[in-house]
Amino acid sequence: MELALSKFGTNYAKRVVQRVLRDYRGNLAVRLWDGQTLRFGEGAPEACLAFRHPGLLRDLVLSRDPLRLAEAYIQGELNVEGNIHAALGLKEHLQSLALSVAEKTAFAAGALFLGETPYGDNRISGAQRRPLSLRIGRAHSKDTNRKAIAFHYDVSNDFYRLWLDEQMVYSCAYFENAHDSLDQAQRNKLDYICRKLRLKPGERLLDIGCGWGALIRWAARYYGVRAHGITLSRNQYEYSRAKIEKEGLEGMVKVELKDYRDLPGEAAFDKIVSVGMFEHVGLKNLPLYFGLVQRLLKPGGLFLNHGITQDTEGWRRTTATKFINRYVFPDGELDTVGNVQRAMERFGFEILDVEAWRPHYALTLRHWVRRLENRKTEALRHVPETTYRVWYLYMAACARQFEQGEIGVYQILAAKKGKGLNPVPLTRRDLYAQR
Repeated sequence: MELALSKFGTNYAKRVVQRVLRDYRGNLAVRLWDGQTLRFGEGAPEACLAFRHPGLLRDLVLSRDPLRLAEAYIQGELNVEGNIHAALGLKEHLQSLALSVAEKTAFAAGALFLGETPYGDNRISGAQRRPLSLRIGRAHSKDTNRKAIAFHYDVSNDFYRLWLDEQMVYSCAYFENAHDSLDQAQRNKLDYICRKLRLKPGERLLDIGCGWGALIRWAARYYGVRAHGITLSRNQYEYSRAKIEKEGLEGMVKVELKDYRDLPGEAAFDKIVSVGMFEHVGLKNLPLYFGLVQRLLKPGGLFLNHGITQDTEGWRRTTATKFINRYVFPDGELDTVGNVQRAMERFGFEILDVEAWRPHYALTLRHWVRRLENRKTEALRHVPETTYRVWYLYMAACARQFEQGEIGVYQILAAKKGKGLNPVPLTRRDLYAQR
């Protein structure tokens, strides 16, 4: 009886997989739990999805939840061998798949004979040193934001150091050409931002969400400003303090462990910058965020906001957003670039320049994924394998989203409105002049 059920399960699985991938445009392989491999496409498979047990197929058929596939990979019930970017091409295919009612009914009936998922035998073993997911809702209070930032950024500085550049910049790089190294592209970005802000010696610069402090140190060292950075990540704060001391920048650079809502003063800074932070603010808090920047910026001052956007309005519940908020950025929310600009204009900003960086982030993520993949053994010394898989899957999926145009990233340069002409040159020539 057991042998007959096993044979039925394998034959059933082959029918399901062959039907689901019948029209798949790509070269992919699927290996079942008994070692049988099914190949799709005319060329050699670029990637192979390896099912470790039949219960996973049962769950996928009965729940029809695409997030279950991602969770199976994170937990080790499903392995991806080969090119992760090619494997992620399956996402668009599954979203467009149309099964008949008869097919859905037959598949559901057959799935009941596959048995339950044997979690204990097939999930990644080992003690978890940190929670795999965090669900905090969308309150965006100071407490929930602090927890969300700690969840993502306080994983391990050593883990991030393995795949970030030498400056520890965790945001989109700027490639002069596609062959630039990641280190060079991040240096390009740091300097380009300083040029856009037209930084001058002696000016006061605020960096909201300064990360590991690369930009504030760069601006102080090469442009002579007095730079002030804030972060909610204790790991980033301690790293930045140590780097500031090591580089002898104590008199020019200051970093604080502080929520942006707790910044005091009015007209305190000549220039303000925020890179990859406003995605954490929450859509309902954008007025508060831009209002605070307006309060802190001197008349005629410049503000550069660099952040990710999406091609649809509002932060709706989709497979992608549920994955991001559950496993990666618990407080993350995106909107269209048009809505972001409108919010800035409502709070008295004049938009001076808008630049799309989507191709640059696709390249940046490709670098990060490759570097993380190449140093997996070292990474697993610092984080559990489930954490490694979350970051690996997240960054590879984001690379594809940027390449497909589902999400973008923009630098918006704005000035505090006032009488007279805005405080930038008549052309962009100064941004590209040789230093």
